[in-house]
Amino acid sequence: MLIALNALQAELDAPLTREQATALLPMLGFPIDGAEEKNGTIVLDVDITANRGDMMSHRGVARELSAKLGVALTALPHKALNEGTPAREVRLDIPECPVYATATLSLGKGATPEATAAFLAALGAGVKQLAAVDASNELLYRYGHPTHAFDADKLHGAITVRFAKAGENLVTLDGVERKLTAEDLVIADESGPIAFGGLMGGEATKVTEATRRVLLESAFFDPRTVRLMARRHNLHTDGGQRFGRGADPAMAKVARDLLAARLQAWCGATLEAAWSVGAVPPRPAPIRVDEAMIARMAGETIPAAEIADLLTRLGCDMTASGAVPPAWRHDLAIPEDLAEEVLRLRGYDHLPEALPPVQSEPEPLSPDYLKRQRLARRLANLGFHQTVTYGFVSPEMDAAHAVTPAEGRTLGNPLGIEYSILRGSLLPSLEATARHNQRNGAREVRLFELAPVYASAGAGPVAAERLGLVWSGVQGGEDPLTRARAVHPLDVISIAGDLGAAACSVKELGDGLFGLELDLAALPAQAERVIPAFRAFSRFPSVSRDLSLLVPADQRYGSLEEAMRKVLPLECSDLRCVDVYRGKGLEPGQQAWLIRMTFQGDRTLTSDEVEGWVKSALVAAESAGAKLRG
Repeated sequence: MLIALNALQAELDAPLTREQATALLPMLGFPIDGAEEKNGTIVLDVDITANRGDMMSHRGVARELSAKLGVALTALPHKALNEGTPAREVRLDIPECPVYATATLSLGKGATPEATAAFLAALGAGVKQLAAVDASNELLYRYGHPTHAFDADKLHGAITVRFAKAGENLVTLDGVERKLTAEDLVIADESGPIAFGGLMGGEATKVTEATRRVLLESAFFDPRTVRLMARRHNLHTDGGQRFGRGADPAMAKVARDLLAARLQAWCGATLEAAWSVGAVPPRPAPIRVDEAMIARMAGETIPAAEIADLLTRLGCDMTASGAVPPAWRHDLAIPEDLAEEVLRLRGYDHLPEALPPVQSEPEPLSPDYLKRQRLARRLANLGFHQTVTYGFVSPEMDAAHAVTPAEGRTLGNPLGIEYSILRGSLLPSLEATARHNQRNGAREVRLFELAPVYASAGAGPVAAERLGLVWSGVQGGEDPLTRARAVHPLDVISIAGDLGAAACSVKELGDGLFGLELDLAALPAQAERVIPAFRAFSRFPSVSRDLSLLVPADQRYGSLEEAMRKVLPLECSDLRCVDVYRGKGLEPGQQAWLIRMTFQGDRTLTSDEVEGWVKSALVAAESAGAKLRG
């Protein structure tokens, strides 16, 4: 936000130096990004936070400085217009515009004052030499409330503030024809839409050098509606930014009066009529002032009188029930907000340097946290990298893996279409991250994430903690002595078994990328003994036997392994599938698994007993749906 220092000084009823402004504003939470001199005017580039729309004007910045310095603001040069019989009917058909103040004036001859032209030029705003336009822009930057002027002779009948209808179009001041939707807030006359409410005027009714009569507009528009409309049409304006962050509804009539007064002073305009419809929304209920909370945050007790004085400086009205925030502070809603304001205005340099003593023993770590920690460490030891992805996905990404419909998880005010749905699965984001790594030359990708996913429900989205992982690439070395092979779904299944999953389903994501998703609630809790009991290594040689089995294409390895392990003795030190074949020579719907069993004991094993164990394992495998391959 560009702030002209001389205009800022004019808003304060006390001297203000450049050094004071540049020192105090950062202390209040608004850093100075730069300062330069433009035609003799010092312009400060003040960094404004997104929740402080009231700071997007010289009056707003001066209001903060006056509260910090304890000095008064200069009085607004406001003389209220005498409202009378409306010159034109104005209808408010929607609650998104609760108040609409207007006036019609006949313009005389005159030019934009040199001081105003210099003020606008210093802020990078073009001077149009059209009194109604330049005065509206000057009020915007000086007082923060957007206004607009229509050519009154180009209007047809009554003015209505409403939502657009299907099929309506509007050519805006930038010359672009925009197709309107039923969510667009418009100002319309009997011919159709003539402006976006709070965003931009229309080309057909704009003020030109030929304009002789103007109709002024000063209103309050719902911030959320304006933000969505600006994003939908990619139309970002100075007025839209201020309405989108929350303007002061009490300024609607004041801004109209100031605009009319400027036209009267600049070009001898004659007031024909002034009127308004609707009413300024009531101020919010008092917010409780929690003195105990403020003392805890401050590290010391702050007297109630000092708290009340600081909040009063910010524009709050103090009552027996608490503090009523001013109409321009939409960000104050809960006691914590008031506590932050008290500490900010009082100065963070007043906070004690020593931390308060801890009065209680630390709470034990929760079982859920310990479970997530165990899983993360185990996967890291297995070569996987933990990642954190956005909780929002696009409709296309969501549709590929979500179980519940997206309607109950769609955001009302998304950052963009690609972040418009609360994710129903971790796999879309993990897959996108894996693809990015592959495109950048990663030979093998192992990623996992522990995060919530959401399901659609009647009362709103329901969160559930999940573990998701993806794995692709080639395992093993590249030299001829080391066996290298592509990642197989059985590898992913073995990871799930290592984590304690009773059953799982691996998803083939294409191009050798496999994904797995597990509910954290279904995984075993943190074991009491993390380090397993030591088992001495055998001094006797091991012996391996292979079984080549034919199994159905949908056979689950876990059930087959479980059946075989039940009949194998303790001497079976390892049982695993080492190869899968799905090529020629097999009947449709079949695949071949090569199962390798390794036996080792505390003595030398005989061939007869090993063969007996293998036969028992084969019988068990056949009971699970497999058969020996011929």
